Amino acid sequence: MTASTHATATAVAQAVLERGGNAFDAVVAGGFVLHIVEPHLNGPGGDLVGIFQAAGDDAPTVLMGQGPAPAGARVAHFRSEGLDLVPGAGGLAAAVPGAVDAWLLLLRDHGTWEIGDVLAYAIGYARDGHPLLASVSATIDRVAELFRDSWPTSAALWMPDGEAPAAGSLLRNPAYAAVLEALVAAGAHLPDRRARIDAARREWKHGLVAQAASAFLARPHRHSSGTEHAGVIAPADFAAFDAGYETAVSAEFRGHTVAKAGPWSQGPALLEALRILDGFDDDALDPATARGAHTIVETLKLVLADRDAYFGDDAAPGIAADVLSDAYIATRRREIGERASREWRPGDLSGRRPFRPLLRQPAAEAPPAGIGEPTVAKSGLTRGDTCHIDVVDRWGNIVAVTPSGGWLQSSPAIPELGFCLGTRLQMMWLDESAPSGLRAGARPRTTLTPTLVLRDRMPVMALGTPGGDQQDQWQLPLLLRMLVGGYSAQQAIDAPTLHTTALVDSFWPRTWTPAGVVVEDRLGDTVIDDLVARGHDVTRAGAWTLGRLSAVGIDRERGTVWAAANPRGMQGYAAGR
Repeated sequence: MTASTHATATAVAQAVLERGGNAFDAVVAGGFVLHIVEPHLNGPGGDLVGIFQAAGDDAPTVLMGQGPAPAGARVAHFRSEGLDLVPGAGGLAAAVPGAVDAWLLLLRDHGTWEIGDVLAYAIGYARDGHPLLASVSATIDRVAELFRDSWPTSAALWMPDGEAPAAGSLLRNPAYAAVLEALVAAGAHLPDRRARIDAARREWKHGLVAQAASAFLARPHRHSSGTEHAGVIAPADFAAFDAGYETAVSAEFRGHTVAKAGPWSQGPALLEALRILDGFDDDALDPATARGAHTIVETLKLVLADRDAYFGDDAAPGIAADVLSDAYIATRRREIGERASREWRPGDLSGRRPFRPLLRQPAAEAPPAGIGEPTVAKSGLTRGDTCHIDVVDRWGNIVAVTPSGGWLQSSPAIPELGFCLGTRLQMMWLDESAPSGLRAGARPRTTLTPTLVLRDRMPVMALGTPGGDQQDQWQLPLLLRMLVGGYSAQQAIDAPTLHTTALVDSFWPRTWTPAGVVVEDRLGDTVIDDLVARGHDVTRAGAWTLGRLSAVGIDRERGTVWAAANPRGMQGYAAGR
């Protein structure tokens, strides 16, 4: 079974399964296709976080595809450029691209197919074209002026006729097809499959990609700040990075184990939320009720404040265990009242000083084009999302991956490559006291946060969603509905949802909206009116607008597998047999 945010990626992954490939072959093939069919939501210049459990393993593993800050990315340099935040668009905000190396590492160690066979789908769509999504066309149209006036290489790639191409038109990317073909060719002469994949990884890190990207972004160009800056990424930064594997962080909830990436992501915040909510009765955990919606929102405010105060690549050792400890969870649970909090409230961890960012209110005017991770804005308006893909196979391998970054509006397209680099450094503060402060070699505290659920140490579900700061917020109601309410995965995905904006935005310009809640209208007037009466500042976002969840799972009692995908936007798709 396969589920993803785009029907073509799902179809490709399922085709691999039908031809005898395993879940890892399938997810990598589908992941590279996402670069082609959702270029406004992810790209080869971006990053990813995955979580999986291979058949026969007794614990989940995190796939770490988050590249670090380049050696030249230092607070003093950004300050000398007149910046008080890392920009949300432009090459100065580029972390070392991690997605491609992570995909290839997963294929090498857990897949069975040859790299050429896995990449053939993406190469074909890049060379021959793929029908353009309406949302891709709309994204290009929104940044058309920026492309024409300031990023001409992006205009040449994405607007070949001078205008945003129409939805449904075929848009080709021969430069990226050639990059992928070069990865395949790099190891074609070698006798061993593993060596052939490692040769492709070396080509990515030392060859054309590293050289062309570094040289191109060294030229000053427009950033979201409205000023021009040169990037600092260099070929040595590409060469120094290796994707890798990490042990997952986990927490128990209602007879299940929920596993996430560590505090260099936002993953432990979801675990903290589940631990807090586990102390309430079932009636307080139903998002469709006024009490449940309020309790969930207030819990999210607390755990996201902890995220911003304590998480990051420079987080103190043991921070995840500290925020998940019984005593700390009990203290945080007692802070949930009957009224909406309007404060930013990180918890008090003995011996640890919380980082306190400047709380900036959102500006009234619209932000510049091209900034931030495409997601649901604080206004409730949809700006896009990122991507997600889940696969489970007949042997019991199960994997969820959230790739993002390097979307077409991130920074100027590199002509020789057919893609741009990402802007993940915008999640780092220009403050060395922050656990997520900008430091050469440190990873940005990413929002990418897929989930694996286990029962009796055996995986039963893999899931995730696009959505930036909303990713774990949208996963939480799904888990509550399934693990407490008895919903099926598809019922839980379809159900109306909500999220809070009372958090420090992970993306430029890093704003905070006290007591903000965005809801789908289908939550109902009774629940929405009650939230307002409790002091929440509620924004109605429409009937079918929030959440981009997909999931796959294993029904161990029946001996079957299942998949479910998001209907919103009519773009996600689940398939299997």
